[in-house]
Amino acid sequence: MAPPWPRRVLACAVLALAVVVSACGTDDGSPPAPSAGPVIATFQVAGGERFRVLLTDPVDITNANRLVAGEDAPSIPNGVVLRGVTGVNEGYSWSLDPDQFEFADVTMEVCDGLPSDIEAGTVTSDRYCPWSAIIASLDPAE
Repeated sequence: MAPPWPRRVLACAVLALAVVVSACGTDDGSPPAPSAGPVIATFQVAGGERFRVLLTDPVDITNANRLVAGEDAPSIPNGVVLRGVTGVNEGYSWSLDPDQFEFADVTMEVCDGLPSDIEAGTVTSDRYCPWSAIIASLDPAE
């Protein structure tokens, strides 16, 4: 007859896993649901400024979901600036082209800055890539 300890070890492991999984959920206790796409990513940069980007590419959406889940993934938003086109980037006179957007590990300094720097014309690059940006929220596009 096998000793009872393997069942106890398995029961303890299952209980520990349940505790860890329950701690990773949302405020109401349910696990976060990854967005399938398209989504609107709201980014916060140094200084508390925010901007929004429409993500349509499945690779970008998967990457954004990984970042929201706390996983390691390229994290610098990098896109072509469309001046005079607001899109989902309400409050600004520009947006990032969803068809030419990507997440990067590294970028050139010339495209770093605050959203207000794009608005004011201080950042004149055709690309915007704020190094300090983090995803503040990820919402389904309607």
